[in-house]
Amino acid sequence: MRVLITGISGFVGSVLANYLLSSGFGRSLELHGTIHRADSRIQNLRGRLHLHKGDLRNPSWIERVIATVRPDYTFHLAAWSDVRASWDQPWAVYELNISCQLNLLEALRRHTPETRVLAVASSEVYGLVEPDDLPIDESTPLRPNSPYGVSKVAQDLMAQQYGYSYGISAIRVRSFNHIGPGQSDNFVASAFARQIAEIESGLQQPVLKVGNLEAERDYTDVRDMVRAYWLALKYGEPGGVYNIGSGSSVPVQKLLDVLLELSDVQITVEQDPKRLRPSDVSRIVCDPNRILKETGWVPEFTLRESLADVLKYWRETVRALPRDSSDSGVL
Repeated sequence: MRVLITGISGFVGSVLANYLLSSGFGRSLELHGTIHRADSRIQNLRGRLHLHKGDLRNPSWIERVIATVRPDYTFHLAAWSDVRASWDQPWAVYELNISCQLNLLEALRRHTPETRVLAVASSEVYGLVEPDDLPIDESTPLRPNSPYGVSKVAQDLMAQQYGYSYGISAIRVRSFNHIGPGQSDNFVASAFARQIAEIESGLQQPVLKVGNLEAERDYTDVRDMVRAYWLALKYGEPGGVYNIGSGSSVPVQKLLDVLLELSDVQITVEQDPKRLRPSDVSRIVCDPNRILKETGWVPEFTLRESLADVLKYWRETVRALPRDSSDSGVL
């Protein structure tokens, strides 16, 4: 069984690679991954997978990769993922998310049309959700309200079109917010955890900067998310679309409260206008019934377990930072 993960060195890609390599496939699994720049997240997997370094925006390069690997299963995870920053660089997010998937699907169409490919969209495709839309199922109207959301709608519909036009077995997933150790601090839980770890280490004044704490979101641990990806790709209906989330929502304030409870340091919280989005929705909650019924997937990690692991990760990361011997901490 040959599996290809684009963006294997990213947050989700690295967790998925670890999951697949520890799932008992043994010698039947031949794991390949594409990387663009850094590969620090998968250093522990060296020798257990085959890496292909290049740029998915280059159609000739990805065509050579597909012709060589000829994957049975393909997870397309290489993408721009920062929603807030997409307002600052809209063309960059469109170019990356649309052209990369288009080049991949063209290469699969020409060389391995029988492969099963997972196209990963986001809850951001639903955008301006009305209260009557909740919980959000797969038939909820798409009203994207960010450049990132628009790019994800394009990816979602492109995968559907390649199924209609060329018979590609594309399974579409719309993942809601996910968190876990190793996530960039561009995302809210990780941003809070990093600041707390730096405050604990004396690298930051005991003031934690936040954005909108009232927004309610549906959070799933990334380790549960990648398991859902595998089940969707293996058992999902070609052309089908699956929402993936916990089925409940919590305010961002709850994330902050739990993380602060996990620290013994007294911390003041201040809102930072730079951390607010130009357009936001007050509450989002997923209806995951379709994937639950068709694959049997259920989340296993609690929110507190996920947040504790995120904070542990940042504490270890901050402790490993080089220190100036003359630095006596923040005064």
